[in-house]
Amino acid sequence: MTSETVDEPWWVIYTRHQHEKVIAQQLTAKGFEVFLPLYQTTRQWKDRQKVLELPLFPCYVFIRGGLQRRLHVVTTPGVHMVLSRGEKVVMISEEEMESVRRAVEGPYRVEPHPFLKCGDRVRVKCGPLEGIEGILVRKKNVYRLVISVEMVNQAVAVELKSSDIEPLARTGYSDLDAAPSQAKKPVQSAHMVRGVSAGMS
Repeated sequence: MTSETVDEPWWVIYTRHQHEKVIAQQLTAKGFEVFLPLYQTTRQWKDRQKVLELPLFPCYVFIRGGLQRRLHVVTTPGVHMVLSRGEKVVMISEEEMESVRRAVEGPYRVEPHPFLKCGDRVRVKCGPLEGIEGILVRKKNVYRLVISVEMVNQAVAVELKSSDIEPLARTGYSDLDAAPSQAKKPVQSAHMVRGVSAGMS
């Protein structure tokens, strides 16, 4: 991160499938500040298991600043387009990006999650994610905080202990939530995950 870009907004590009890492490396080499959050997942083949590192938001790469050089971005092989509404480039809030960054760089199990707009809103009250807000869901008896990036309709789920969160205004349960009377004790997830940012210091 440089002093020139620290106050500039984030924007996002839509890429060719499975080209996110190569494109992030190329843009970093061109001098852009790039963020590509990743997670680890285990895939089973007939004769072996393999741990893969995949993008949390498939086909999306985030860039801070440098909009005046976007021609250098869109001419990069594998980049389909800059996300925009009409003629205006879509900007991602610093708050949302910081929430995702803290999730993937912290000691948490994270994974992609369907985008949500309704559910029990909660705030993390302790630990590396203290102050971060999101939607609480319970899936397979595991508590997860869903952090959303509104402008791209993408979200990430972070596994937390129920004791680490406190409720905000209740807006109803999401489809993945269990009713309060059906809630059970949280259990450990099977996935070990982490995140990686590119082009940052």
